[in-house]
Amino acid sequence: MPRLSWWRTLFYLNVLVLFLVVFYKIYLHFFEQDYGAVHADQVERIESALYGQDVFSFAVVGNINNSVGIFERKIIPELNRSEVEFVVSAGNAVSSGGEDKYRALHRTLGHFAKPYLLTFGDNEYGAFGGFRYYDHYGPYVFAFSAGNSRFIFLDSSGKTSFRWQARWLEEELEVRPNDNIFIFVGHPLLPVDKKGIFDFDDEYLADEEFRKLLMPIFADARVKAVFSSNLPLYSVQKSNHTSFVVTGGAGGLVLNTNRSFYHFVKVHVNRDQVTIEPVRLNVGQYKLFRTVESVWFFIHSLFYVGYLNYLLFVCCLVVSAYWLHSLLWKERDYYPDFNQPSDPDLGRPINVAMFTNNYLPFIGGVPVSIYRLSSVLRKMGHKVVIFAPRYERDDHPRDGNDVFRLSCFFQRAADKGIVVPNIFSVSAIRKAREFSPDVIHIHHPFWMGTLGLWIARRLKVPVVYTYHTRLEHFSYAVPVPKALFRNFLSHALVRRLGNRCNAIVVPTEASESYLRMIGVKIPVFVVPTGIETDRFGSCTEKEKSRLREELGIGSDELVLLTVSRLSVEKNIDFMLEAVSGLAKKCSKKFKFILIGEGPEREHLCQLAEKFGLRDLVIFSGAVPPERMPVYYSLGNVFVFASTSETQGMVILEAMASGMPVVAIRASGIDDFVADGITGFKTGQHTAAWAEKVQLLLEDDTLRQKLSGQATSRAGRFGIDEFGRRIERVYAHVLSN
Repeated sequence: MPRLSWWRTLFYLNVLVLFLVVFYKIYLHFFEQDYGAVHADQVERIESALYGQDVFSFAVVGNINNSVGIFERKIIPELNRSEVEFVVSAGNAVSSGGEDKYRALHRTLGHFAKPYLLTFGDNEYGAFGGFRYYDHYGPYVFAFSAGNSRFIFLDSSGKTSFRWQARWLEEELEVRPNDNIFIFVGHPLLPVDKKGIFDFDDEYLADEEFRKLLMPIFADARVKAVFSSNLPLYSVQKSNHTSFVVTGGAGGLVLNTNRSFYHFVKVHVNRDQVTIEPVRLNVGQYKLFRTVESVWFFIHSLFYVGYLNYLLFVCCLVVSAYWLHSLLWKERDYYPDFNQPSDPDLGRPINVAMFTNNYLPFIGGVPVSIYRLSSVLRKMGHKVVIFAPRYERDDHPRDGNDVFRLSCFFQRAADKGIVVPNIFSVSAIRKAREFSPDVIHIHHPFWMGTLGLWIARRLKVPVVYTYHTRLEHFSYAVPVPKALFRNFLSHALVRRLGNRCNAIVVPTEASESYLRMIGVKIPVFVVPTGIETDRFGSCTEKEKSRLREELGIGSDELVLLTVSRLSVEKNIDFMLEAVSGLAKKCSKKFKFILIGEGPEREHLCQLAEKFGLRDLVIFSGAVPPERMPVYYSLGNVFVFASTSETQGMVILEAMASGMPVVAIRASGIDDFVADGITGFKTGQHTAAWAEKVQLLLEDDTLRQKLSGQATSRAGRFGIDEFGRRIERVYAHVLSN
């Protein structure tokens, strides 16, 4: 409990900080105004204050560096109390040229009761600060006259041409020949004794070219002083009649020694006499206070760098607050709810709405599974409406009030099962409301699945999702980088939608393991899709003979059979390559029938030609579901090579028809094919796969044995048992 109290306190503190941050941002947005052309106003104030005077004082400071603790709280009050008429920064008033630093400086300088001016120094220029200085204060190079003096500001950063400045300065000195001249330039023009201060390199000096251009000009006796910053100390040197003053004691890091101390420089002008003296300030900060000031300044500056950082900061606080709230008040019970029945029973007919991205007449595993499930549920007394896309020239006889078709945005790839139904259909939403489902069952983790989930939330009914398809194997069909879809997007899509449902149905334990591994937390039920076992193995010899004759299969030829969409993920290339090798070794005559249609048909036909299988392979195309039992009856061995199945229903159908199976070991296969009992599973090696097929073709006794065992095992997966198990899933979500 004490630990929980600490978390609770932290949560409330987080919420308080979040409130203060939002409030402070609103305050800054509405009450702190933008500013510009500051120097124009300040110069006007200085000229007005010194009008007609030849006796006055001003102060020069350097290296303010956004120091709130020293400059704002200690030095500005001293300057406001002093007799100086105005204050000049000799450079480095900001710690860097970011917008946040400029705005913070403006707030600090707002505490001055006297006019002030800023020299364009190294820090003002850094971090793309040049244009900010120009916008907020004015040109980097400027001059004005006040009293009996001329004040000239130069740019030592290199942003303004040195040669142009030297020429401009010579002309400036001719404006009022009797004036005292004071020059402000950010970088020192003469080397300074740095002993005992810091091991600065020579970059603290102005550029050598600039110095060579300026020094001859300063031989003019009217140039009383040149002020610079860039070092945390006070230094004055004489050259001819000019004092070269370095001042850096207005903030930042100062050592408080005999040479490095907090100070400002007071300049007193009495006609043509000028006195310059440092005013040492008995101020300083302990290390702790400097650290606190730095942290505060960082937080303070966050609000000036634009809304992006601000929003990121607020989002972090929101996420933290949400996490703490769930930690403190969201109860978690990881044990089953023993107040609920472990095997609930519906006890009444219910209404089930199913949402699917594809359905009959498109032939595929998902449409067939949905058709079988809806049929058995109706047989058990429940009402089912299937929401599915409307295909062009769709006149499927099974449609009626039980299937609601949505118009499609486009279906140019309808033959591939890729259509885009209009999930914004008002009539579909109206139909769902009128039907009033007790449960919504979705069959895809996107598009129509999203519509089903949205409607379920509005109708406040539970959602069941059947995980039919391994999406990562369809990376070839999506317009994003294939590796990105395979490795991340496909799994994230399944996880995100799955965790928003009330239960997930999977056909195999391998699929359940996959869902748990990617982070699905909700209940998962393993329910293999059932088949109508009584439909298989009951064809007459007359029907079989007629079909064999129609397909051109001789009476002495055995039949390898597969049922699959002709698409990349079904791995049919593998089987054709393996069969080409098998044809050269097998002692028995055989034909290979491929039942199905798809986008790879032309490619596969060309591949069969390449392998010399023109007379061996039969592409039968799509076969209506009602005709499938007679096709299955022709097969002696069922072959399969897909590695993308969640459940190979066609494998169960083949087993129910009495065919042993040879397949590649993969998800959706292991749960149904018992190696050496109902067929064989191999690795993805054509020679090993073909070897097992050859064994079954040539060994009649083994083939008959495995055939009987396959039929027996398939009998466990009848359609009625499938319906009962799905009914229990519905009962579970309704009871909770």
